[in-house]
Amino acid sequence: MERQTVEITAEQIKELRARTGAGIVDCRNALAQAGGDVNTAVEILKAKGLATARKKAGRTAGQGLVEAYIHTGGKVGAMVEVNCETDFVARTDEFRRLCRDLAMQVTASAPRYVSRDEVPAEAIEEQRRLLAAGLAGKPAAAVEGALDRWFQEVVLLEQPFIRDEGKTIRDLLTEAVSRIGENIQIRRFARFKIGE
Repeated sequence: MERQTVEITAEQIKELRARTGAGIVDCRNALAQAGGDVNTAVEILKAKGLATARKKAGRTAGQGLVEAYIHTGGKVGAMVEVNCETDFVARTDEFRRLCRDLAMQVTASAPRYVSRDEVPAEAIEEQRRLLAAGLAGKPAAAVEGALDRWFQEVVLLEQPFIRDEGKTIRDLLTEAVSRIGENIQIRRFARFKIGE
C-alpha cells in the first residue's frame, strides 16, 4: 500500500505557529501527521506539549522572577512569583513576557488560588452546599458543573487567559514549558486593590 504525501504550505506552518508558538519543524511534523489539517495539528502539538510538560514537572524549579503589574491609574495591581530551572531562562524575554502576562491575569481576573490543590476542603464543601441550595431539584451533575465553573473563577490555572480566551492559564504554562524546555511553575501571587 502506497502512502500519500500531503503538501504542507508555508501559510499552514505560519498559522500553526501563530496558534501554538511551536517551532517550524514541530509544526511541519504535526501538519504531516494530521494530513495537513491545522486544527488536528494543534491538538497533536497540545498533546506533545502536555507530554513534555509532564516529563519536566518533577524537575526542581529553583530560579525565576517576581513580576509586578500595576494597572493604569494605580488603583489595582499584582505581584506573581514564577519559577523555572535556570537563571539563564529567567533572564530571557520570553520568560519575562510570560511573567508579565501572569501578573496582568491576576490583576484582571482576581483569582484566589494558584491550583485546585490549594483550595481548602472547607471552601469547596461550602461552595457545593451553596450551589446545591441554589440549584435545588436539579441533578447532582448540575451542581458539579457549577462547582467547576466556580473553580474557573477562583483558580488561576483554570482561568481563561485574558489575551486568548480559547486557552487556560494551564495551557499557557504547558506551551511555555514545551517551547522553553524547562519546568515552569507559578509559586504564588498577591493582588492589591485600593480599598480592599
